Amino acid sequence: MPSPLQRRALMQALAGTLLPAASPGALALPAQALVFPRDFGAHPQLRTEWWYITGYGLQPKGGLLGFQLTFFRSRVDVTQGMRSRFAARQLIFAHVAVTDLQGGRLWHDQAIAREGFGLAQASTEDTALRLERWQLRREGPPQASTYHASLPARDIGLELVFKTTQPLLLQGHQGLSRKGPQERQASYYYSQPQLDAQGTISVQGRRMAVEGRAWLDHEWSEEILHPEAVGWDWIGMNLDDGSALTAFTLRRADGSALWAGGSFRKAGGASISFALEQVRMQPMRHWVSPSSRARYPVQWQIDSPAGTHTVAALLDNQELDSRNSTGGIYWEGLSELRDGQGRRIGLGYLEMTGYAAPLKLG
Repeated sequence: MPSPLQRRALMQALAGTLLPAASPGALALPAQALVFPRDFGAHPQLRTEWWYITGYGLQPKGGLLGFQLTFFRSRVDVTQGMRSRFAARQLIFAHVAVTDLQGGRLWHDQAIAREGFGLAQASTEDTALRLERWQLRREGPPQASTYHASLPARDIGLELVFKTTQPLLLQGHQGLSRKGPQERQASYYYSQPQLDAQGTISVQGRRMAVEGRAWLDHEWSEEILHPEAVGWDWIGMNLDDGSALTAFTLRRADGSALWAGGSFRKAGGASISFALEQVRMQPMRHWVSPSSRARYPVQWQIDSPAGTHTVAALLDNQELDSRNSTGGIYWEGLSELRDGQGRRIGLGYLEMTGYAAPLKLG
């Protein structure tokens, strides 16, 4: 991993990509058909991109572990015209986390490096990501993907295989997902819910075999956040009956929803996309972080065309401090989905950003 001096230099370069407010000159993304396997790969012509896998694994003796891994790619605008081979034109950074419910603790690590020099790579041909020893790669035909993840981190490690059980889910309008009131606030976005997950998770040297389910998101854009947006709340839930539910809101500083969306797909059925006025996420219970003092809603009521649901964190303290990579503090953790009668009908992840400080994302 980079030394403190290297990390400071990378963060200075990163400040030109993720931290400024959205550019007023950005153009709306064109509607276009996503093509696979090409669009499994990186899109370095656009500013920001991530591959994001969350999930849960059941141990043979019944213990439940949550896991999250994310690879990010960021174009550094100020270096694009430089001729030097040492110019950091693209940055690759990654997060990994494990929620140990039995131990009541979240474990996480992060890394960052410039692309090239044998340190980091994001292939443009398919999902093939590497950040030193951390790797995520895809193989197989587009309709039957298998992902291999290997992230040996500090105190924790993931060695997991994810297999497709359902077709790709194109979010928004055939993969073009609006994220704000202006057309340029949008991303290309697809999901792979209900992935079969198997492998091992390590916590402080203790290796545990797990089997479970996972959710993959791949998203790339030139601009996502409207200037009024301070952060977002998002869920990706694998339901026990094979359905998949996504919902999100982008918040203003006063907590009101600037934009909202999501989708629902029944097992074996077609997906439906949610319009702004169809999604309402209402906080029901809060938790205050002893580290950042941020106040997070760790239980929500979510109303959408899929019905009324409750999302509740399975561990309150799932806050991640990523100031050594992406520069922010956010909450992301294993949560359960309940129906209107309070019965658990699924598991997945809740992500909340912009509570410790307003999020700045290009």
